Formats: sequence, structure tokens, C-alpha cells
Amino acid sequence: MPPERIHITTAITYSNGPPHVGHAYEYLAADSYARFMRRKLGKKNVTFVTGTDEHGQKNRDAAVKAGLAPKAFADQISAMFKQAHAGLNISYDYFVRTTDPVHEAFVQKMLARSHTSGNIRFREYEGLYCVGCERFYTEKELLPGNLCPEHNQKAELLKESNYFLNLEKYRDRIRDQIKRNRDFIRPERYRNEALKMLDEPLADLCISRPKARLDWGIELPFDANYVTYVWYDAFWAYLSELPDTSDDALKAILPVTEHFIGKDILKTHAVYWPAMLLAVELPLYRSLNVHGFLNFGGARFSKSSGNVADPLAYEANPGPDVLRYFLLRDVVYGLDGDFTEERLIERYNADLANDLGNLTSRVLSMAARYFDGEVTAHPASNREDAAICEAFAGVAPRSDAMLETLAFNRALEVIWQALDAANKYIVATSPFTLAKDPAKLPRVAEILANLLEGLRVVADTLAPFMPVTSRKILDLLAIGESIAHAPFGQGLKPGHHVKPATPLFPRIDAKRS
Repeated sequence: MPPERIHITTAITYSNGPPHVGHAYEYLAADSYARFMRRKLGKKNVTFVTGTDEHGQKNRDAAVKAGLAPKAFADQISAMFKQAHAGLNISYDYFVRTTDPVHEAFVQKMLARSHTSGNIRFREYEGLYCVGCERFYTEKELLPGNLCPEHNQKAELLKESNYFLNLEKYRDRIRDQIKRNRDFIRPERYRNEALKMLDEPLADLCISRPKARLDWGIELPFDANYVTYVWYDAFWAYLSELPDTSDDALKAILPVTEHFIGKDILKTHAVYWPAMLLAVELPLYRSLNVHGFLNFGGARFSKSSGNVADPLAYEANPGPDVLRYFLLRDVVYGLDGDFTEERLIERYNADLANDLGNLTSRVLSMAARYFDGEVTAHPASNREDAAICEAFAGVAPRSDAMLETLAFNRALEVIWQALDAANKYIVATSPFTLAKDPAKLPRVAEILANLLEGLRVVADTLAPFMPVTSRKILDLLAIGESIAHAPFGQGLKPGHHVKPATPLFPRIDAKRS
């Protein structure tokens, strides 16, 4: 049974460098899901949180390298991410910075609660520590030579006294939740991977760093000589700046929370985060939606490799929604994907310029040429039209069903199947030829009524995926939100006037570098 209220989050992005297309994929997927849910549940029943994770050693080291104080550096990077979100039309409700005072106070509150309940203990520890991951590893988790599997760098042997959260206490409860609820972690491959992580007893999680080694963090409320572990800090950003953070409010919002994260942080979200919640007697989230890596020409996006691509560059040229469409159509959610500009241009020309753009232009041009932009007939007026009307009527329910399961690519494929059917319908019915005979103009009017109504349905269904393009098409059709959402056949009525065609997606020279 789907919830009546939903809370959606992206990972709180580490702010040690500028945003790139790899970041954009997660934002765009979560944003499309949030837009879809707002249409389904109503705007007031959906909240969407994103933000920047600004504490920790990597951020401090990046600030030192840039010759800035950590907070000044975090201010710069966080502003870049806000700019990227605005440029990509990310419709978040809350942008949380982990240096916000309200967030810091909330984290200290949760630390104090967990400590008071006896779930946090102090002891000396010696272990292998990866600076890049900012966490301790066991030898079993590392590659030969004690190399970190994420950064391919040797983990350092570190010995110090710290505070630890007891994970083993909650292992069975977390495992039972994953086993009972198949949607708790999706896609399935990551659910199975998480279960394997919980097969054996869990070591305690180090949740502090001594100020003598790292003072850039939130001070522990029970020991001023320590700051909290950056992951313990960042998780609470999913909730910390909501209007109501009382226990009653948190117990209502967590069971309807959908987290969107990358596969590299599966363990932190599938093991650490549930234990942190249970340690303060809060319920677990609804779903963990895990995506794969987005590679760039076969290599993973990374600042160190120098293959960082600015997502806003693709919003400026070739234009709004193009990057969004490419990533959601070309990448199967949960699997790794590969981004190249050449592939993006191929998709642009074939799908956007040829299919969607050309259909919109042809239909509106015929409406203007033959009827001065007026709709003069009802859809589905002829037996020959039954198939196209059926295709358009099924677009929204079929696409929505795919989006529910995070199959963004298949949801878009449904829409493009309808566009293909519409283009074939034009060839089969040949309204250009019919219009040469004045006696056949009533039949042309029927054909255009079907196509204009179908274009309306397509534009409306596209809204979660391509919000700018959807608005442009609906504006050309001269309709508001209430008519936009109507089922096929109940939207454009005789007497309605549409606007003249304007180019949506001019073709791009494939030789462009």
C-alpha cells in the first residue's frame, strides 16, 4: 500500500570539490521521483531534502590546500552546489548544510540521547583507517596490501581512544527488516549485498575523532575533547531542518522516507544509519534506493582523474532538460552507466529533435495552417483512430507504473513509443495530402484533434522527467494545469486555440567537439 505522505532525500554531498555530472545523476533521479510524487500525492504531502556535508578530514584538507579556513571553503563549495541545483531545476524543499547551527544542535541532541541510553562507549582502538572514506576498515574488507577498495590507497594503521556505537546490538533487527520488506533496499542486487554485510557479527562503529587530530566537526555534547564522526553528523541532515523534529514527528516521517544514494555508500546507509536510528528508539526509513556509478568515457567520475564534467554546461548548451533526459533514459537505475558527449548528442538528435520536437512542430504547424490554431473536432472520432487513441490513453498509467519502481528509462520508453505511434499515424492518415481537398478538412480536423490531445498527454506525462520542456509544450497548447492532467479525450475541446509552433530542439551537428 503506497503511503499518503513521502519524504525524499539525496545523499548529503561531500563538499570537498565542485559538482559534476556524476552528482547530477542522483539529483535528477531523486527530483524526477519527487515531482512524480507531488503529482500523485499533492505538493503538501511531499518533502525533498538535499544539501552539503561540510565537516570531516577531507573537507578540512581540501580547505588547507585551497588556502582557506574550513568554513570559508565550505561556504564556497556549498554555493556551487546550490547554483548547480538551481541550474538543473532541482525542486528541493530543504537544502541543509551540516554547518547550519540548527543541524549541529540536532546532532548533539541525538548524540546525547544515544550516550545516555548506554549505546555509546569509550575505549582505545587500533585499526586500519582510510582518509578518503573517513572510516576504519577490517583487513577482510580491504584489498591485498591493505588497499581501500574505493580509493585504491593504503589504509593507515591508527591507534587512539574514541567513542564507539554498538552496532552488533541491532544487527538482527536490521537484518529482519531487510528480509521482511523487499522494498527496504532496492534494486534487489543491493538488498542481497546488504544482507551479506549482516551475516557476521558487526564491529563497533567509531563515532568520534579527537580534536588533537581533527577539530573540524561537531563537538560531542558529553566530551569537549572530541568531535563527531562525519557520517554520524551527515545522516541527521535528512531530518534536522524539518519544521517539526519532535519524536512524534520523526516517528511519522521516517517510515515514509525514501533515500536516494550511490552504491559506494550502501554499507553506511544499510548498516550504520539504521543502527543510529534504533539507538535513539526511532523507526527505520521506508526505502533505500541505490544507483550505480556514472562513468565518463569508461572511467569513473572523479576530481583526482580530472574527468569532472560541469553539469550546468549541458543546461546552457544544448539546453534545459537535455542532460536530465539523457541520464534518465540511457542509464538503468541501479546499474553503472557511461556518459559521453557524443552519446548525448546522438540521443538529442534522434529522440528530442527528430521525435518529440519534430512531432510538436508538425502538429502545431498543421493546426495553424488549416484551422488558424483552433481545435474543431473531438478525439477518437473515427475507427481508423482507435489504435492511436488507445496508445495515448495508456501513456500516463504505463509510464507512472514504471516510475514507481525507479525504472526511469522504461518510463521514458513508454512515452517515446507513443511518440513513435503518433509519427506513424501521421504517415498513415496523411493529413497534408487530405488538406488539399476542402471536402476532407473535417477528417483532417479529427486527425489533428487526436494528435493535439495526444501531445497534451505526452507533455503532462513528461513533466517529472523534463519539466522545462513539458511547460513549453503545454504553453504552446495554451492550457493550464487542470486541463494538462486530464485523461486522454477530456482535455482539448472544440473551440480551443493553440499557439504557432516554435522550435524546441534544433538539431546539433554531430561533429561538434
